[in-house]
Amino acid sequence: MAEDNTSGRIPTVIADDVHIVYRVNGAGGGKGSATAALSRIVRRGKGEARGVRKVHAVRGVSFTAYRGEAIGLIGTNGSGKSTLLRAIAGLLPTEHGKVYTDGQPSLLGVNAALMSDLTGERNVVLGGLAMGMTREEIRERYQGIVDFSGINEKGDFITLPMRTYSSGMAARLRFSIAAAKNHDVLMIDEALATGDRKFQIRSEKRIRELRKEAGTVFLVSHSNKSIRDTCDRVLWLEKGELLMDGPTDEVLKAYERETGK
Repeated sequence: MAEDNTSGRIPTVIADDVHIVYRVNGAGGGKGSATAALSRIVRRGKGEARGVRKVHAVRGVSFTAYRGEAIGLIGTNGSGKSTLLRAIAGLLPTEHGKVYTDGQPSLLGVNAALMSDLTGERNVVLGGLAMGMTREEIRERYQGIVDFSGINEKGDFITLPMRTYSSGMAARLRFSIAAAKNHDVLMIDEALATGDRKFQIRSEKRIRELRKEAGTVFLVSHSNKSIRDTCDRVLWLEKGELLMDGPTDEVLKAYERETGK
């Protein structure tokens, strides 16, 4: 991707009039019923099935992200934040418009896909490999990943199957694996909401380090404090539309005035 000659900055993500539409099967007869299945088979090949409902989750969103930025995504539940991240990661197709990326975007919790029946120890290895690390890199960073996650502070949990972990412990381990690698584009969806304040401070510090290492970080969070502490720019989405894009303090103040949050 070429350098932006107007600013001297290098774009990492360009969203150009992005629309994302979900199709939800609303046909009668229950999702798994024989009647519903037969109806789908009969209608197949005859165009869009009757009873399929369209949900326009993202509506004409355009922005450019640059290397070294940390960008917060805010908005009420259902505003399209997570959907937009999945489209940037290449996990959802656009109905209209395009997403262009420089390098490989990593969506936290997807690239580091962990397996509940395996130990935390094995998952660190598998998660690291899934994120493109070599076995040697994983060996070098293993102890740092475990220490960063804090899951061994109250016992030797790293040797236990992940099904024994709380949701917060699992989320902290995912973040720790993802944060052990430098990324072109790293997208974090609510990971900092897990764990105590000590873990959040470590996470926020690591996000600032990733920015300095020339990556771009996107952070979805309902914590305005986390956004203020880590992001220099904010995108505000509501009902799939981009309402505001600007400096963190300016956008958050407008959001807080509007929503009272």
